Amino acid sequence: MRNRRAALSAVAAASLALTLAACGQNSEGGSDEGAGDTKGATIGIAMPTKSSERWIADGANVEANLKKAGYKTKLVYGEDDPDQQVSQIENLITQGVKALIVAAIDNKSLNNVLQQAKDADIPVISYDRLILGTENVDYYASFDNEKVGELQGTYIVEKLGLKDGSEKGPFNIELFAGSNDDNNTKYFFQGAMNVLKPYMDKKQLVVRSKQTALNQVTTLRWDGGTAQKRMDDILTSAYKSEQVDAVLSPYDGISIGILSALKSDDYGSKSKPLPVVTGQDAEVASVKSIAMGQQTQTVFKDLRKLAEVAANMVDASLNGKKPEINDDKTYDNGAKVVPAYLLEPVSVDKDNYKEVLVDGGYYKESDLK
Repeated sequence: MRNRRAALSAVAAASLALTLAACGQNSEGGSDEGAGDTKGATIGIAMPTKSSERWIADGANVEANLKKAGYKTKLVYGEDDPDQQVSQIENLITQGVKALIVAAIDNKSLNNVLQQAKDADIPVISYDRLILGTENVDYYASFDNEKVGELQGTYIVEKLGLKDGSEKGPFNIELFAGSNDDNNTKYFFQGAMNVLKPYMDKKQLVVRSKQTALNQVTTLRWDGGTAQKRMDDILTSAYKSEQVDAVLSPYDGISIGILSALKSDDYGSKSKPLPVVTGQDAEVASVKSIAMGQQTQTVFKDLRKLAEVAANMVDASLNGKKPEINDDKTYDNGAKVVPAYLLEPVSVDKDNYKEVLVDGGYYKESDLK
């Protein structure tokens, strides 16, 4: 199948080059000179939204890696509308892309359109969010998502001084999770709960809202405004005299919403210190917040490396090679176990953000002022 795919892609790429030469233009940019079997082919990239800076960075990084490898790209954003993303992917298939990299908005809404991709012999890379319920996903590029939650939970335990058998407490904690239509949400939450639940069982950590089940704490579309409203409601109903000591937040955009609710309730004053608030993605606004002593922690995931992994998967798939993977057991999407390559996340706080993010070349120091 791979050899057949490479051969078909080569014919298609050659035909496209001849057509563009005849027309005297190349709408995708770039050059086909010296291209190999599939070099010069167009790759479709479907990202969820431009409302989060991380997805803008993902789109740019994936494009850069593919173009460096000699491919052209068509990048689309679904703006958190599952129907719009399905339509966009259908259009990419119709336009003749030779591979798809998809970060799903709704991980169960793509079955029909990915069957169209399969029928057109188009390999599909599931990008960071695992697509569920279909065999038509070739590979998965992501981070160790359970480790992300473990880092968040461990940070809370350490900051509250509970590690190493301490009997401190009880401390009040509230739990937030990601969107219920994102498969990563359960991994982040499970990783955190693996760390936090033993302390909850011993009553050293107390969830005063009593909202502890995953379906009680999800945040649709990872929306900060939704998280802010829920935090407002929790503070009003469960914290009339008590104070929150920690908030498990799975993502920086949610963390910003949580902090807005807390500050509206006078947290951050001398008599009412801000709780420990975790996060994920090391977005600029949250790194600035960490530097100012507001948000406490985030989990950094190097999107440059993730984009490189996804681009390499495409390149190998189109050229009859097997992409590099490091996990062939964990990510069962309900129809198959999807071969995956997982990158390692890194915990970042006020003590190490400059070393990790600035010295590591991810941000310039001026970006964070």
